[in-house]
Amino acid sequence: MSTQPSPRKIIQTLLPHLRVAAGYAKQIQTQITSLPDKDAGDNILSAALTDADLSIQTLVEVALLGTFPNIPFYGEEYEKSRNTKYFSAIKLESKNDYLITLDPIDGTKYYLDGFNNYQIILTILNAEHYEAVIAISPAQNCYYYTIKNQGVYQGKLNQDLDDCVPLKITNPKPSILLGWGMAHLKPWLQDKYQVIDLENCYSDSVQLPNYNGIFSGDLIGWITKRGKFIDSAALAFMAQENGCIVTGFDGLPLPPLYTCQDYSYSGAIVANSASVHQDLLAACQKFT
Repeated sequence: MSTQPSPRKIIQTLLPHLRVAAGYAKQIQTQITSLPDKDAGDNILSAALTDADLSIQTLVEVALLGTFPNIPFYGEEYEKSRNTKYFSAIKLESKNDYLITLDPIDGTKYYLDGFNNYQIILTILNAEHYEAVIAISPAQNCYYYTIKNQGVYQGKLNQDLDDCVPLKITNPKPSILLGWGMAHLKPWLQDKYQVIDLENCYSDSVQLPNYNGIFSGDLIGWITKRGKFIDSAALAFMAQENGCIVTGFDGLPLPPLYTCQDYSYSGAIVANSASVHQDLLAACQKFT
């Protein structure tokens, strides 16, 4: 990949634009209304769509086309974007390429309900694995980023990459988050952990952790039925870079990205320790 800009260079170049996107998201949150939902079945969290999703994707697309026009780009709202046709591709063209992905508002339902734990997630990946992830939390005025094999760093929105510090988590809450469709695992885990299953617990008046709670200390583990490259799979990679154990429901490392379908893993377990991982894995293997 010697002809490609480094993942750090890409993130460094896009960070000022992502700051603008973060400011925009924060500014309009109290005024935002939902657009017609996307087709996501019964999952109200995945179905939500707003002007912010579309506008932030457009902003990032403009920045990419103006700086790295030859890198393939896949944004969550690519079907609605006016810019998709200008990118060289929306998927990896060869195993030597990068693909940049974007979830313009991860946690759109959280965002619509006025909560502060939504994110903007941008990733850089190749056919095998993630190269880098940056996850920006506009309402919390911070961001996390990781470059493969370099750990996770945290900083305030106005700080550059070099000013960020290694992420350290102290005294995390013994809480487990079960993603949509995983509520049936709760009885197996609730005697030992505080278990939050999004399918039954989500409320528009009480903020629950998002998957990024693994970085804030609000969670010690989570399980997702479908690890999408643009969001939960990217956060799983970041969690692994911070020392968490990440596997599929079979207990094995997640497979190379090129083996996956529809830009997603079939499922993922994330745990901050071997003992927590063993409990989550046992639940998955018993009930899935």
